[in-house]
Amino acid sequence: MKVVIVGGGIGGLTAALAFQHFGWDVELLETSPHIAGVGAGIQISPNGMKVFARLGLAEDIVQHGFQPRALEMKFGKSGRQIFNVPIADEALSRWHANYVHIHRADLIECLSGALRRRAGNCIHLDATLAQYRQTDDAVVAELTNGRQHHGDILVGADGIHSTVRTQMFGASSPDFTGNIAWRAVVPVEKLGQWTPPDSACIWTGPGRHAVTYLLRNGKLANFVGVVEHDQWRSESWSERGSRDEALKDFAGWHPVITTLITKADEHFRWALFDRAPLPQWHQGRAVLIGDACHPTLPFMAQGAVMAIEDAYLLAQLCTGSGQQPQQALATFYNSRIARTSRIQAGSRANMSTFHKRTLFGKAASYGPMWLAGKLIPGLIYAQQDPIYGYDITAIEHGL
Repeated sequence: MKVVIVGGGIGGLTAALAFQHFGWDVELLETSPHIAGVGAGIQISPNGMKVFARLGLAEDIVQHGFQPRALEMKFGKSGRQIFNVPIADEALSRWHANYVHIHRADLIECLSGALRRRAGNCIHLDATLAQYRQTDDAVVAELTNGRQHHGDILVGADGIHSTVRTQMFGASSPDFTGNIAWRAVVPVEKLGQWTPPDSACIWTGPGRHAVTYLLRNGKLANFVGVVEHDQWRSESWSERGSRDEALKDFAGWHPVITTLITKADEHFRWALFDRAPLPQWHQGRAVLIGDACHPTLPFMAQGAVMAIEDAYLLAQLCTGSGQQPQQALATFYNSRIARTSRIQAGSRANMSTFHKRTLFGKAASYGPMWLAGKLIPGLIYAQQDPIYGYDITAIEHGL
């Protein structure tokens, strides 16, 4: 059996590794001339690391990443702590896998390197999908350069502007959320006393919030800042902004935040878009995963991890379906839609939780968090149990 995967990001590479793990032949099509991650960090919670453990990649990812000491929330201007709960040992004892921060480029290198070692020359670069066509027995990916790639199924892992999804359901535009995000990565040696804490830290403020954490064994600091804006911008990870614009958006904030912005050599920004859940994710032998079917806002740090879960389950189901995978694709949707929709909804809700403007709103939202962190930290862990405790590799999904 052979799978053709469109998209060489985290979801596509994980899907390729998962299918190869289950004995499939794999071809991966990436439109860029090289596979590389953009300069930003990513959080992989224990539910994602369980997939990588099953694929034999967890140790490599941990070695290239950073394990945060705690989950933390602070007020953005004062730096006053709302809660801080340990996470490093608790991730292993409670959720049975590491919690890892890793540079996206390092993760892409780990995944693509493993795929090349295990599946040979299966990655095709400068390979842009024009369309796919299918019969009862096969699917063909037709590229803009005229080449064709044949398989038993086709996986669209090509992101929020998915060409595969457009062919399935027609052209449509995602919904602008009214937020833009800044991102920057800075060597810790440039930050001195204003190095971010060794935690996964959310900094809250009126109409905006920031997230800081460390990468590459603590040598790099990652900054993401989300600001409410009424301007519509293109959905691109590579749009550059200026230091002055970023500082203006976070004027008066704690020196940890303003120092990160000041010391960064490059400042990127992108608009945050969303889509409502789709009624199905497949058509015949073609199927969608990750942002192509359920784009997830970054306010729970679960977007990439949902794609990682998708990839493993899809490969597992298709392996058990024999020569007719269509039933497996339907089962895949039915098994995933409730979970991914809950994560999408929770991420949207966090957007407003982090941006409280009034004293009453802050007290109502952050007061219980402060109390739980001081007196009952188990409540904070319990809120994460359905997410971090989930193990897609251990769940039986009958066909």
